[in-house]
Amino acid sequence: MRPHYWKWYVCGLLLLATTINYMDRVTLANASVRVTAEFGLSEEQYGNLELIFGWAFAAGSLVFGLLADRVRVYWLYPVVLAGWSVMGMISGWTRSYTELLVCRMLLGFFEAGHWPCALKTTFALLDEKDRTMGNSVLQSGASIGAIVTPQIMKALLTNDIGSWRNAFVIVGAVGLGWVAVWFVSMRPHELKTAAVAEKAAGGPRLFDLILSRRFWALALLITGTQTVWHIYRVWLMKFLQTGRGYSEAAALNFQSAYYIATDVGCVLAGVVSIWLAKKGLSAHGARRWVYAGACGLTSLSVALPWLPQGGLLLGVLLIIGGGALALFPCYYSFVQEVSATHVGRITGLLSMWVWAVTSPLHTLFGWIADQTHSYDQGLVIAGLTPWLGVIAMKLLWDLPKGRAHGSLPS
Repeated sequence: MRPHYWKWYVCGLLLLATTINYMDRVTLANASVRVTAEFGLSEEQYGNLELIFGWAFAAGSLVFGLLADRVRVYWLYPVVLAGWSVMGMISGWTRSYTELLVCRMLLGFFEAGHWPCALKTTFALLDEKDRTMGNSVLQSGASIGAIVTPQIMKALLTNDIGSWRNAFVIVGAVGLGWVAVWFVSMRPHELKTAAVAEKAAGGPRLFDLILSRRFWALALLITGTQTVWHIYRVWLMKFLQTGRGYSEAAALNFQSAYYIATDVGCVLAGVVSIWLAKKGLSAHGARRWVYAGACGLTSLSVALPWLPQGGLLLGVLLIIGGGALALFPCYYSFVQEVSATHVGRITGLLSMWVWAVTSPLHTLFGWIADQTHSYDQGLVIAGLTPWLGVIAMKLLWDLPKGRAHGSLPS
C-alpha cells in the first residue's frame, strides 16, 4: 500500500517531465536570433520551424492519445520522453535548415505523447476536487523549464564555454535521466483508472463524445488558450530584442522572470480553484471562474503597442504570462470531466486539433512581422484569443444554470 503523499510525489515526477519537455522546446526560441542569423532565415522561415513542430505535434497527439488508452502508461511514458530527448540532442548537431526542420518535426511528434500520459496519470491518482491543483503542479513544469533554459542559454551564448548547439545537446540529455527515475519509482500494475467501471455502466462511445457540444466547447477553448501561450513562447525573445531593443543577455534574464510569473499564475489557478470550491462552488464552476479571470489578465496585451522599453512594459508582460499559463490546468480538468474511458483519446484528439489549427499562425505572425517590421499587432491579438473559450463554454457546455453547477458569471 502506497502512503497518502505518494500521489503528490508522482505529480512531482510529472512536473519534472513537463519541465524537461519545455526545456527541449524553448531552446530554439531562446536562440532564435542566432539560429536565424546562422542559417540566413527570414522571419517567415523561422515561423516554419514552429509550423512543422506544431503539425508533427498534432500527428503525435493522435497517435499517443490512442495508445495512452491501450498501452500501460508505465511503458508508454518513458518511451515518448526518451524519444523527444534524443531528438533534442540531435538538433544541436544539425548543419542545415532542412536538417533542423526534420529534427523539430520529430521532436514535436514525441513531445505530444507527454500530455495524454500525464493526464491519464493525474486522472488515476487524484479525486475530482484535487485535479485542478494536480494539473497545476503538472503544468507548472512548463514554467520551470522555461525559467531554467534561458540561464543555461545565457551561460553558453554569452561566454566562451559553448554555443547554442551545446545547449540543445545538454538539455536533451537531461530527459534520459528522468526515464531511469520513472522505472525506479513506479510499478507496472499501478495507475489503473476508473475506465472499467464506466464501461460496465455503459459509458459514452468515443464517436458520440466527438459529436457532443462539450467536445467542441473544449476545442474552441484550447484554441484560444494555446494561441496566447505559444505566440508569446515563440516570439517574445524577438519582440524584446528586435522590437524593443533589449540586449540578448537582458532578454534572456527577462525570459526567466516571465516564466516565473507564469508559474505563479499556474499554481494560483489551482489554489483559487480549491478556495472557490470550499466557498460552495462546484469543482467545474470554480474552474470556469478561474479561467475567466485569467482571460482578463492576458487581455492587458492591448496596451503593448503604446509601451516603450521600460519597467511598465515588462510588468505588463509578466501579468500576461501569469494569466496565460493559469488557463491550462482549467482546460485539463475540463477534459477529465468528459469521460473516464477515453481520457487519452480525447486529450490526443483535442491536442491534434489545436496544433493543426494554430501552428500556421506562427508563419502568419512571421509574415506580418516581415511586412510591418513590428511584433506588436500579433501579440495584442494573441492576448485576446482566450475569450473564445469563455464564449464557447457559455454557449456549448450544456450544464444546467445556477450556483450549484457553477455557471459562469455574466
